Amino acid sequence: MRAIPFSYIARNLWVRRVTTLLTAGGMALVVYVFATVLMMSEGIRSTLVATGQPDNLMVLRKGANAEIISAIERNQAAILATLPGIATDTLGRPLISAEPVVLISLPKRGNGKPSNVTVRGTSDLGLQLRPGVKIVEGRMFRPGTSEIVVGQATASGFAGVEIGATLRFASRDWLVVGRYAAGRSGFDSEIWGDAEQMLQAFRRLTFSIVVFRLADASLFEAVKTRIDDDPRLSLEAKREIRFYAEQSEALATFINILGLSLAVIFSIGAVVGAMITMFAAVAQRTGEIGTLRALGFRRGAVLAAFMTESLLLAALGGLVGLAAASVMQAVDVSTTNFQTFAELAFRFVLTPQIAVQAMAFALAMGVVGGFVPAWRAARLQIVDCLRAA
Repeated sequence: MRAIPFSYIARNLWVRRVTTLLTAGGMALVVYVFATVLMMSEGIRSTLVATGQPDNLMVLRKGANAEIISAIERNQAAILATLPGIATDTLGRPLISAEPVVLISLPKRGNGKPSNVTVRGTSDLGLQLRPGVKIVEGRMFRPGTSEIVVGQATASGFAGVEIGATLRFASRDWLVVGRYAAGRSGFDSEIWGDAEQMLQAFRRLTFSIVVFRLADASLFEAVKTRIDDDPRLSLEAKREIRFYAEQSEALATFINILGLSLAVIFSIGAVVGAMITMFAAVAQRTGEIGTLRALGFRRGAVLAAFMTESLLLAALGGLVGLAAASVMQAVDVSTTNFQTFAELAFRFVLTPQIAVQAMAFALAMGVVGGFVPAWRAARLQIVDCLRAA
């Protein structure tokens, strides 16, 4: 079966360039929504996954799925510190950090509305456990003082957290002495201070989590079993990277369901628009179709030609929509994490997989919108086409 030349198919789109651009624009809008939803979901996941270290273990109260609802007593933290296989720093100290985690409310920089911020009590050992966290301005807080350091996302998103400023929370004034960068991880959206001072200020008797690093990652299962089997603990150990990955699931799933639902609704309009465009093309080119059939091109060639035309239209819309979505990578946004109820800053992330999915979605719209008009064109009788011409 002879195929209709590709140049002929592409020329028809150019001849109807106004209609082509309008239809492709509708598809581009749908692809833009589809891609940005996936990019947002991927951005949340990558931000929280980057928060954890693969060789760190995180211990919480059994059943706690967030740091703010976990509670670990001092004697339990002391037992954890005696576990075998914990890595040590250059001074021979075990790399383990017992940390309280609480929420405070601060005004947003843009509109002054209050939003929750995570406050973490930690230490120099806690900083060593997170090698991606670096002080970029000012200095680290001094142990035993009411000094705090703020993450970059917190510094840019909230008012009154500049270095030298004083924050009032937990019935105490806290001096901001530094700003740290955490490689766009979840720690960028936090405030850190001395663990013991945080416990005293918030009148808490328990830590929220205990984080430690194993000297050998292969010891994870043995250490986890030991913690599970100790009746004094009633605690649960997870790899830190897994814990933070789980934190992203609820929010990412919600965004996916909501966003993809909107994309599907919009796609119905785009498919109808493509179908109308292709039906109009068939109606305008009835004589051409009859001529092609008279020249020996079979029904299948006509069907393939119109389907190719529809797919080219969809591909154009897909590329434009994907290009527009890629610009969103330069935008930093924040939202409330459903697991912690705290503000989480993240960025849109475009991956090759998302690009492929977006283009596949665009081409699927082209197939659905173009098949019926193409089938109609292929079923036209030669005599009827030439008579109509």
